[in-house]
Amino acid sequence: MENKILPRVLTIAGSDSGGGAGIQADIKTMCALHCYGMSAITAITAQNTTGVYAVHPIPVEIVEKQIDVVLSDIGAEAIKTGMLWGVEIITAVHKVLKKYPEPYLVIDPVLIAKSGDILLQKDAISALLELLVPRAWIITPNLPELKELTRIEPENKNAIIKAGNLLIDRGVKYVLVKGGHGHEKQIHDYLLSDKGDCMSFTSVRIDSHNTHGTGCTLSSAIACYLAHGFETEVAVEKSIQFVHRGIETAPNLGKGHGPLNHLLSN
Repeated sequence: MENKILPRVLTIAGSDSGGGAGIQADIKTMCALHCYGMSAITAITAQNTTGVYAVHPIPVEIVEKQIDVVLSDIGAEAIKTGMLWGVEIITAVHKVLKKYPEPYLVIDPVLIAKSGDILLQKDAISALLELLVPRAWIITPNLPELKELTRIEPENKNAIIKAGNLLIDRGVKYVLVKGGHGHEKQIHDYLLSDKGDCMSFTSVRIDSHNTHGTGCTLSSAIACYLAHGFETEVAVEKSIQFVHRGIETAPNLGKGHGPLNHLLSN
């Protein structure tokens, strides 16, 4: 019988004890989308649907070693980053990834949790922009993250495109600006490319509090579809649909922002 190797995807992110975001959401997404998921944990958090109650960063040398031993042995078609916490971890991730330039790099610039808790220290934003963004294939900021990364208020489409192009200018190939933090009945996501293209994706907003981990899930799904060989535009569209279905069929757990349903077929 022919041995069919699963596409390999590595997540470099924090652990969410509540299971709705972080590496837990990433690994669930990778399994649902038929990829072999691996992880390098950057921080351990004590959190649930109501908030983040403690953060314990993993020692930098351990973060670096996790990535190195996985990639040197198993390899990966795609890598995604989530919670990176601080300058030292970002620097370590940059250092080790220079040895492995081939995999797609998907950056979810995790700055603040749904609960409002800080997940990336302020002084680490410049390190993210200078070290990892130029290496990335795609970065997936939501509207508040886009503002923090570019200092531009994303008040309309023109402002969003202007801000997104500032990230393109730093070397990333694609920028997906997620519109979920807007207030319209329809959500507008914009995909910008280094070729000057702008593609929009429109979906109906679901009135739900079960949105914990949407960013983690979306970026992981994009990494999976890229690992399967889909073109970026298709990978993004399929990932948006995956998250939409995950919110529609969410299990309604917890007292705060509940998790999505990750147990979806591709």
